[in-house]
Amino acid sequence: MISYQSLAEKSIGGETLTRDECHAVLQSPDSDIMDLLAAAYMVRRTFCGNKVHIHVLMNAKSGLCPEDCGYCSQSKVSTAAIEKYPMVTQEKLVEGAKRAKTAMAKRFCIVTAGRGPTPREIDFLTGAVRRIVDEVGIKVCVSAGLMDEAKARALREAGVDQLNHNLNTSERYYSSITTTHTYQDRMKTLKAARAAGLNLCTGGIVGMGETDDDIIDMLMELRELNVQSIPINFLIPIKGTPLQDKNYLTPLQCLRILCLARLLNPKQEIRVSGGREVHLRSLQPLALYPANSVFTEGYLTTPGQHWKETLQMIKDMGFEIEAGDETPVQQTAPSLA
Repeated sequence: MISYQSLAEKSIGGETLTRDECHAVLQSPDSDIMDLLAAAYMVRRTFCGNKVHIHVLMNAKSGLCPEDCGYCSQSKVSTAAIEKYPMVTQEKLVEGAKRAKTAMAKRFCIVTAGRGPTPREIDFLTGAVRRIVDEVGIKVCVSAGLMDEAKARALREAGVDQLNHNLNTSERYYSSITTTHTYQDRMKTLKAARAAGLNLCTGGIVGMGETDDDIIDMLMELRELNVQSIPINFLIPIKGTPLQDKNYLTPLQCLRILCLARLLNPKQEIRVSGGREVHLRSLQPLALYPANSVFTEGYLTTPGQHWKETLQMIKDMGFEIEAGDETPVQQTAPSLA
């Protein structure tokens, strides 16, 4: 028998869970899920309180990507029926940022499909970010693929405070999902972003056929990197992608993964990201016990929960919404009792 409370105390004390303990979390009995959630919440409350950060993203450049990422509907190997378009206008990005602020988002995330941004695209993005910061007053995250320190620095100087660049999976499994770039290519981008002074939003995708060891390796690596934000995505098996038949996640397993992410990364922002509506289903509210951040309004080429429903879910669970203006909306403290 494992004591989940002892794992929480170990995490709060700065100790790293052993691999056996990590496996015990991922393989915990269904009947233990509330005890596991209580342990993860103990850690979450210690370092993050009862606040929830809302994030809204916008696909600024869709499809037409030369990479072969098997999970992505925008890759060159995908035949998914998605809308494809070049870079949107700065006006559309500003309008998107305004909608994100209306949704009480703490951060607006701009995403562009492609291997990495060209100098021209960096110029466009920096101009858009300056306008968003000046006209909207919301924090901005950018996800634009592989880049060097000079490009990352240009984004930071324009007002970007966080760069999203996910590990996606373990180093061992990486070549199984992508062959047009390497795990080390992604690590180089993270190193460049950190050298440029950007905070790191770095997480992964689960449900792609990886093993429990791959999940543990990824979360351990994120602990070593000490990133600021960790989005956990649950694969949406989109028709027309190489991983279209991968659909085995259960709501309880998704919760176990989120709990392990919290126990291994106690102080970080853990975000419930793509696929939460598909795989967590009716158990979505319980994800707020280990996680302190959510995406709302959709995920690039797939729809998501409306922001008003997300706000209501957070309110119903008794958490605080930390809005973009840093003024939290007070609610009743949650309880697992």
